[in-house]
Amino acid sequence: MIKIENLCYTYPDGTKALRGISLEVPAGASIGVIGANGAGKSTLVNHLNAFHLPQAGRVLVNGIESSKANAEKLRKEVGLVFQNSEDQLFMPRLIDDVIFGPMNLGVPRDDAMRDAERVMRELDIWSLRLKPPFNLSQGQKRFAAFATILVMKPSVIVVDEPTSDLDPRNRRKLISLMRNLKSTSIIVSHDLDFVWDTCERVVMISEGCITGDGPAEKILSDRTFLESNGLELPIRLQR
Repeated sequence: MIKIENLCYTYPDGTKALRGISLEVPAGASIGVIGANGAGKSTLVNHLNAFHLPQAGRVLVNGIESSKANAEKLRKEVGLVFQNSEDQLFMPRLIDDVIFGPMNLGVPRDDAMRDAERVMRELDIWSLRLKPPFNLSQGQKRFAAFATILVMKPSVIVVDEPTSDLDPRNRRKLISLMRNLKSTSIIVSHDLDFVWDTCERVVMISEGCITGDGPAEKILSDRTFLESNGLELPIRLQR
């Protein structure tokens, strides 16, 4: 599904964000990408939909290589749910936001509306369809942002810090959503308990390099390893 080979990326200010990262993700996998602030996590996942383009190395999703020419193809394959939900909600009514993506790809309005209703009912936000997004609660905005991605039917869903603004009830609802996704999922998060609950595999990034890759519970229960990479044990394991 995803193949990354010796990926390097340096920002214009000279910051080396990625230093030769190689990673393979099979179809249907659920991967947690963790690491301290500035480790390179967001830079890595932003290569999957051609938001960043490789400066060295290669990125392939479903056999499509990341390049300027393939950007539109990649964005059909990879849906990115931003950390800030407001970045994905910009139309006067929520329903307009949800159908915007499919219609932009040429899906007829009636078909887009049918898919939007299905997704929004699954997320329990259909009743909010005529509301302006800025009037929604933070939890509602989070699920609305998910709806704008799920309606596109991507093969890969990337979620950046999904629990940063959720109360416990909506956090549990999001855990259920992530567990039931049929798409390949990649979760970037400092919430290691959420990663524990939703990911079968964890990749640790530190200073632009992969320093660990293995089963979620093994990685997330290793206090010494986590602390050496600037993180702490999940709350459930702290004594």
